[in-house]
Amino acid sequence: MKEIKYISADEAVRVVKSGDHIHLSSVASVPHILVRALVRRADAGELEDVRFHHFHTEGPAPYSEEKYAGIFFDQGFFLGPNVRPNVAGGWADYLPVHLGESQKLYRSGILKCNVAMVQLSEPDANGFASLGTSVDCSLAAIESADHVIAVINPNVPYAYGDLVDLNLVDSFVWDDTPLVTADFAEPTPTEVLIGKNCAALVPDGACIQMGIGALPNALAAQLTDHRDLGLHTEMFADGILQLIRKGVVNGACKKIDRGKVVASFLLGSQDVYRFIDHNPDVLMKDIKYTNDPWVIAQNPRMMAINSATEVDLTGQICADSIGTRIFSGTGGQLDFVKGATMAEGGISITAFASRTNKGKNKIVPMLNPGAGVVTPRADAHWIVTEYGAVDLTGKSLQERAKLLTSIAHPDDREMLERAAFERFGPHYYRFSL
Repeated sequence: MKEIKYISADEAVRVVKSGDHIHLSSVASVPHILVRALVRRADAGELEDVRFHHFHTEGPAPYSEEKYAGIFFDQGFFLGPNVRPNVAGGWADYLPVHLGESQKLYRSGILKCNVAMVQLSEPDANGFASLGTSVDCSLAAIESADHVIAVINPNVPYAYGDLVDLNLVDSFVWDDTPLVTADFAEPTPTEVLIGKNCAALVPDGACIQMGIGALPNALAAQLTDHRDLGLHTEMFADGILQLIRKGVVNGACKKIDRGKVVASFLLGSQDVYRFIDHNPDVLMKDIKYTNDPWVIAQNPRMMAINSATEVDLTGQICADSIGTRIFSGTGGQLDFVKGATMAEGGISITAFASRTNKGKNKIVPMLNPGAGVVTPRADAHWIVTEYGAVDLTGKSLQERAKLLTSIAHPDDREMLERAAFERFGPHYYRFSL
């Protein structure tokens, strides 16, 4: 086992030069001790044009702020609330990429990685450590970086799956700060209805993928009477954990990684973090594996369950932006949409409330100008709102408009019918499903 010699965070980040590209381990496992040390160098006038890359990060994100313009420039693969306003203001940016291909940017050399800054668990006896709650594309960054700084943190769970050989690490820093946790709001009545409509499409023995938040938790709450579900997903949180503990999710019907929970990153309570620690039934894997459509497709009855910011009457799904304003990112939505629809008995489900919290309709005649099409209309299958579920597979544009209008908010249906008539002509009113 490689001997670990710890140095201070300030000493470790001395390796960063102006013009460097830095990768941060993400979500709950951002190495904030190193970020703060870099900020101190920036405040001392020692750096300029340092670029950051990462999945969405929790906690302070000074590398995206206006005050560090010209010093730091954030180019994240997926946006969280901490950087969203700064991206909207132009002080930070979004780098579009399917999350499954984010690792390829590093491994192919398309995107430089001068310094990888990651958090790791305490190592095992063989000199391997775990990236814990956030493997994502960090393993690729470690393999590709000119210099690797690892924060060894006893609060990072040792999760099986893809581990890090400490021989790849150049500098070690010790930090025992707890990982960021997240508590998600209780589902609203609308979200409960959406959860019920989604759960009705999930058969016993299915393998599921879904995200984190109130809506996925609402779906999880409706799956408690299901049997022998599997999990192959980018991420999961407390809602899924309850299904695992009840034996609903046991992976018994999976064809690959049978009996295992497979994910690449997660965010939730300390209970979730403790659950994956030294748990042989959990595999935290490189995003290259979890999001590979050919891997996903090997599990029968694969259910890809994702969300949207808006869907137009032809089935184009926007999930990364609100008009021109980037809200999150492409994520792994299309990775799982393709994988699920290739799987035997698999389906893709896009679930969302018919209206926003401010009362704006999310089923629209046309996407807002500048909106990104994350899932093309040809890949749009089941669409679910609180008013029902419709399958767009094999349906023409006019059929899709009828179906989507039927699950829109009742107060929006007349407007949508009128828009469809204007688009498709007088035959549309005579058309029936």
